[in-house]
Amino acid sequence: MIKPTCRYTGFAEQPLNGESMSSLKEFQCEICGIVSDNPIRWFVIECGDQKLAVIKWDLTAANSPTARHFCGEAHAQVYISRWFESICAPPKSAFRAS
Repeated sequence: MIKPTCRYTGFAEQPLNGESMSSLKEFQCEICGIVSDNPIRWFVIECGDQKLAVIKWDLTAANSPTARHFCGEAHAQVYISRWFESICAPPKSAFRAS
């Protein structure tokens, strides 16, 4: 099973006129790959081997190095299901054909 990776891009744009800099932050959904710079209805999931936390979109949580980003409830559920499978499923060698 391929583990999804965090795809966050943040960069600062250098202004042409020498005034203050603006920053553009884009987030990519772990499931479908859609990119948004305004992920209002998105979810953030932080997880490890023993714990999984689902957070309504919060920029601070989204910027965490362990954060994963999802464009909606359905894609967050896909990731949660995969996480349960990876934790709860016995090793592949335990499955035997009858």
